[in-house]
Amino acid sequence: MMKYLQKLGRSLMLPVAVLPAAAILMGIGYWIDPTGWGAESPVAAFFIKAGGAIIDNMAVLFAVGVALGMAKTKDGSAALSGLVGYLVVTTILSSDTVAMLQAVPVEEVNAAFGKIGNQFIGIISGLIAAAMYNRFSHVQLPDALSFFSGKRLVPIMTSVAMLAASVVLFFVWPVVYSGLVAFGKGISDLGAIGAGLYGFFNRLLIPVGLHHALNSVFWFDVAGINDIGNFWASEGEKGITGMYQAGFFPVMMFGLPAAALAMYHTAKDAKKKTVAALMLAGAVAAFFTGVTEPLEFAFMFVAPLLYVVHAVLTGISLTIAAMFHWTAGFGFSAGFVDFFLSLRIPIANQPYMLLVQGLAFAAVYYFVFRFMITKFNLMTPGREDDFEEEGTGSFTAGNKFTAMASIIYEGLGGDANVISVDNCITRLRVEVKDMEVVDEKKIKSAGIPGIKIVGKNNIQVIVGTNVQFVADEIDLIRNHKHVS
Repeated sequence: MMKYLQKLGRSLMLPVAVLPAAAILMGIGYWIDPTGWGAESPVAAFFIKAGGAIIDNMAVLFAVGVALGMAKTKDGSAALSGLVGYLVVTTILSSDTVAMLQAVPVEEVNAAFGKIGNQFIGIISGLIAAAMYNRFSHVQLPDALSFFSGKRLVPIMTSVAMLAASVVLFFVWPVVYSGLVAFGKGISDLGAIGAGLYGFFNRLLIPVGLHHALNSVFWFDVAGINDIGNFWASEGEKGITGMYQAGFFPVMMFGLPAAALAMYHTAKDAKKKTVAALMLAGAVAAFFTGVTEPLEFAFMFVAPLLYVVHAVLTGISLTIAAMFHWTAGFGFSAGFVDFFLSLRIPIANQPYMLLVQGLAFAAVYYFVFRFMITKFNLMTPGREDDFEEEGTGSFTAGNKFTAMASIIYEGLGGDANVISVDNCITRLRVEVKDMEVVDEKKIKSAGIPGIKIVGKNNIQVIVGTNVQFVADEIDLIRNHKHVS
């Protein structure tokens, strides 16, 4: 199980790596135009939209990245299937589609379906797509259907699997989402303790994308709190309005960057350079903009215990800020940009004390993270086991395509003559160094329909609709020889 979670965590590193740069772009744009979100400044709009192109589509990136990383071979058809799976479920469970399925006006559709395009759905789509790739990418259908064999079958099966997943989510998602909204309303009357519980569950629910349900209760006008709107309008009660935002600043600006430093210090020496780049980028994004996903997704799956501790510390931070009535607010997230902008809001109460609290939380996060990582040998970035990747295919020595590929490759001149091999629907497209070395008679002895020379160094071997399997075997032959 831990090996599986480690592989999932590694798969997320590809899409996560691009998030810090996108977050900083949005932060710069929001700094330029903090009220209009680009409406009042073309320069701000440029930065905000550039960063938003990535941040707003994080779920899509996760669907593609997880599918690619969890597949047995890093193949484009797995990534495409992840995207297909995500599009299927988010289209079927969109508010407009659900309204048609339930035969009701879209206004009456459960609010949960308006939040279906989240990171959790992206991860689920990627995992299902990877499972379909690992199961079906080498399946050989009867000749009449051979065009749909192998990798072409993967997105089809992914679509079918996501249809089944959509049926389950159709009933489960709104119940869970609505239950969390009701829970949020219930704890909203508990004062500072309620703020702490909200902070704890806000972080804890991020991996499954359900934090939006709680956010809607406390930040917006679902239950009459509207903490963000009232703060920026400077309406409400000084020291109270903003209590569901203030405690995030010490965590996002100080706590998580300190945790990043702890993860760097505990990484293996050989991997510290790589970890340093990831941690520094994530820490800058967290401090400057309040976008914490690059850091949180770096350890939430590989060290879930550590993520629970992070959620507890976040809850404690919100409780402390609420108890002492230190308030500040954000329109984007709890980073330096929003903290600086919130200083001019009259209803902000002793906001500078949040910086003092932040310094204390930086120390707590660093020492707690470092102690737990080393004490329990948690597999944070740079500490993961150097296990071998799973097998690259399900071919066997008796596979007829193995024999075909061996004969064809030998006829092409082998490693000494073959530059590259690709394939289309029915043909191998091969680039060779010297056409004189190619033995057409040898190639034809593999039982292929024909050969076509299309240039001085390019030859096409006509195999048929099962060409993918021959191409895969040739790749295995080439890769094996190059490795050995």
